[in-house]
Amino acid sequence: MRFTQLFLLAAPALAASDTATATATTEAADCTATATAGFFDLRPDTALAPGDGVKKSARTADYHANGWDYRHNFTMNICGAVVKPVEDVVGVDEEEWRHVGAYYTSDGGDVFSIGSESKLLHTRGRKLVLQYTNGSPCGPSSRRRRSIHDGAMYGDYSDDEDAPAPSAANLDADDDQRRAGAEEEKEKEKDKKEVRRKSATISFLCDHDPADVHATVNFVGTDPDECAYFFDVRSQHACLSAEPHQPGSVGPGGVFALLLSIALVVYFAGGVFYQRTVAHARGWRQLPNHTLWHGIWTAISDFAIIGASSCARLLPGRQGYSRLSRSPTSGWRNREDENRLIDQLDEEWDD
Repeated sequence: MRFTQLFLLAAPALAASDTATATATTEAADCTATATAGFFDLRPDTALAPGDGVKKSARTADYHANGWDYRHNFTMNICGAVVKPVEDVVGVDEEEWRHVGAYYTSDGGDVFSIGSESKLLHTRGRKLVLQYTNGSPCGPSSRRRRSIHDGAMYGDYSDDEDAPAPSAANLDADDDQRRAGAEEEKEKEKDKKEVRRKSATISFLCDHDPADVHATVNFVGTDPDECAYFFDVRSQHACLSAEPHQPGSVGPGGVFALLLSIALVVYFAGGVFYQRTVAHARGWRQLPNHTLWHGIWTAISDFAIIGASSCARLLPGRQGYSRLSRSPTSGWRNREDENRLIDQLDEEWDD
């Protein structure tokens, strides 16, 4: 029995390890995140372009946020590119315009991207965060303008034979000009590599108000270089919920069924082994607690017989003595026959 007890203790650990392995190999869906206390699913908050296959309850317009003291208003989508396409985005390649997830328009009509779309949610403690990156250029490097080296000097020479030979001072000036040009090229290459781009960090808050069907976006602020923008979004889908069953993973019901099956197999196998080897039992007595199982089987059989008998009494043609003919003559004959039969049975019992 020690072996059986050890196996019973080890079975839950084995089942838990199998469940963890199956969960780890299952990839999370886009715009979803799993936290310690629950599951987040923001896919209903994604605005979709109107068309075939789009539900009537789905949002088909971009989200808008008032910039207040920032002078510009913002347009964005959650876990996707903006529904209304944008063009001529400052500092962004043309093939990336269709991936812009958030932007604003300046007073001059220039479109500035504050991040490309992303469907990867992050959980930081009890916070749910979505980040858009790789927007339009920003920071001091994007506004830097350089002039030609002030110390550069150019000689004005003629082609006649009386042209003076270059002096040592002119040669030094030419060397300084070449060095300045080389340094400027290096600075340009460095600026290209170190270009900072705008980004947007979106923090989600749980909204328990059932009247708010769609999410609401609010602008929080930006850094002094106008590179990082911060928003908070209130949504009922940002509340913790139970994680749905994923194909390829084991759900809570599967884990319970697996543990129950292992426990039953160990119980019967260990009990039969013990009864056969230690108690030298044979037949049905090899089952553990066979008297208990025999009593349960007997009770089930009795209830089955009682139910079958009750159902048989309700069937037509099985009324017994309660079924009598409507004819008075036949009724009297039946009663006389019944009385003679009863008297005959009584005589037999007396003998």
